[in-house]
Amino acid sequence: MSSPDPESILVVDDDPLVLESTCAYLSSRGFTAIPCGEPASVGQMLRKGDFDVVLTDFKMPGMTGLELLDSVRSSHPDLPVVLMTAFADLDLAVEAITRGAFGFLLKPCKPDYLAITLKKAAQFHSLLRIEKGYKKTLEDTVEMRTRELADALRMVTGLSKEIVQRLTIVTEFRDSDTGAHVVRIGLFVRCLAEAMSLPADFVDTISFASPMHDIGKVVIPDSILLKPGPLTPEEFAIMKTHPVIGEKILAGSGHPSLQMAASIARNHHEKHDGSGYPSGLKGESVPLEARIVILCDQYDALTSKRPYKEAFSHDEAVRIICQGDGRTLPSHFHPRVLETFIAVADEMQVIRAGHI
Repeated sequence: MSSPDPESILVVDDDPLVLESTCAYLSSRGFTAIPCGEPASVGQMLRKGDFDVVLTDFKMPGMTGLELLDSVRSSHPDLPVVLMTAFADLDLAVEAITRGAFGFLLKPCKPDYLAITLKKAAQFHSLLRIEKGYKKTLEDTVEMRTRELADALRMVTGLSKEIVQRLTIVTEFRDSDTGAHVVRIGLFVRCLAEAMSLPADFVDTISFASPMHDIGKVVIPDSILLKPGPLTPEEFAIMKTHPVIGEKILAGSGHPSLQMAASIARNHHEKHDGSGYPSGLKGESVPLEARIVILCDQYDALTSKRPYKEAFSHDEAVRIICQGDGRTLPSHFHPRVLETFIAVADEMQVIRAGHI
């Protein structure tokens, strides 16, 4: 079996030494690194070559990284752009993410962070290509053979599920436990939703959609996501952008499962008492699917080891959720969801033990 072609990275930097060293490092990590010392030449190079990611310096003569980002997004909207800068500016990072940057790295960047970020960006680009290529094939097939429409629709469903699963796997690059985490979340929410006697189609949809709740974390720097200690206010502000980013990644689909996934991604940090983010929703204004996921996500977080904490036991996690510990409060959760959680806590423990 032949090995896949290496990911092609267009590296843009006006400093010849930085450009040469960056390309040399990326080549040593298995990428195909193409140097570009003139940001004005990027458009021409993109028209001539097929690239998986654009990696660009922020501060360059004649064109800033944000201007280059806008230019690339305009001509190649699906091509991921990763920005690098020596200036630790929170507003700049948020602006870059808002305008569509896949990642934002600070110089000097740890080599492994750079390689992982580019690998994630290239894989995400590949997924978009797969989806678009399949949609085009499907359109041609339906046009030529209307009688095969039912089979084509079944193929769409299967591919959509595969693409969603692949998108979810992207987060596994950030944390060795994330793969088990997303599996547990899907099982936890099914357990709660069934115990709440919700409709079967809702149960199936939320079970499928909930593992994508943290997909927005793909653009959060590893230095923040994996920090073994409290985040600074500036770092937490960046972390709090992941629900909106996750919604943007999943938004725009006509499929009910992805529509719910977008809702969960945006609202899974909203709390019943209004103290959550990003919108400070309160009470019944928090979508039902998010009310369920936030409790399941909190239970899993409490019972899991993280860079900044050890895992709590099941009993201690249940006590914290039901009684509070100052950081987690019962008022964060919808009363009906909390009541159901208490009723099925033993089942949750069995699920947790079986998927470590």
